[in-house]
Amino acid sequence: MLNPVDPEAPDFVRRYLNLADSRLGTEVVAVSDDFFAPVQRMLDPAPAVFVPGKYDAHGKWMDGWESRRKRGPGNDWAIVRLGQRARLHGVDIDTSHFTGNYPPAASLEACDSIDDPGPDTRWHTVLPSVSLQGNRHHYHALQMLSACTHLRLQIYPDGGVARLRVYGRAERDWDDSAAEIQLDLAAAANGGLVRAANNEHFGAASNLLLPGRGLTMGDGWETRRRREPGNDWCIIALGHPGRIERVEVDTAHFKGNFPERCSLSGALVRGGTDASIATQSMFWPELLAPQLLQMDRVHTFAIDAGAAVSHVRFNIFPDGGVSRLRLWGRVARLEGRDRADA
Repeated sequence: MLNPVDPEAPDFVRRYLNLADSRLGTEVVAVSDDFFAPVQRMLDPAPAVFVPGKYDAHGKWMDGWESRRKRGPGNDWAIVRLGQRARLHGVDIDTSHFTGNYPPAASLEACDSIDDPGPDTRWHTVLPSVSLQGNRHHYHALQMLSACTHLRLQIYPDGGVARLRVYGRAERDWDDSAAEIQLDLAAAANGGLVRAANNEHFGAASNLLLPGRGLTMGDGWETRRRREPGNDWCIIALGHPGRIERVEVDTAHFKGNFPERCSLSGALVRGGTDASIATQSMFWPELLAPQLLQMDRVHTFAIDAGAAVSHVRFNIFPDGGVSRLRLWGRVARLEGRDRADA
């Protein structure tokens, strides 16, 4: 599994997607120093590992970003450009495997800019300086009133960070032209978000919304083996209410463990908690009747676009793994708030 959920993690880790993920196009565009370990490793979606006895030309090989020991004033920093403009709800500064070389403190700033930041960029603090410890996760909720495009992680004064993960929801500009083209309304890049799932034992349901095909069997949604009646499911809030015209279900890498069938239902939902929406979803109109699936392939199903929906329930029967789900359709213009509630 590429990114297992820490059982001690707060709710925002389960509810929102990690947007500091290289698979989403997020990258580091500037860094003060990464002598011991390249800063781009900090965005690897896989958990950090430690390899005893592994050294490179600069010293001990570490899975993360590590700067040299600072011998003067100042501190080290890294600027991250998000793959998508987004509103953030939480951060995890992970110092896994950094023990005698972690930073004592860190802070996080954000900006909203078309271009990469320069000397005149105005940064806004979203996480004031917080203390860090070695070899552990540091979770902090963020209260951001507006979306951002770039982040600046400051570490004081130097040291190593294994992973930076920022959790939130992409913000797309839904102008009138969006209604004229067919879009993947469930894509994370378009603001799609998993609201609930009954089981994510082997793989997070949020992986369904990532771009591209899955890299491995661990890069998808996979439930445990069901030993009782029923089926597994997840609920997805579309990035914008729309009318779905085509469904793609990709079972890449799932061979002895793909679901036998899948189906889709949906509704236009306003308000409600994750738990109440999960209850409502049992009675939503069917958009796609149960369809047989095969191993390790892309399945395409055309459906008659009916009423606009903001949320869908993706059912798999009885259990198993799916790599990606694409819901192709067109934006619906509705009165009041257009965007699906988060």
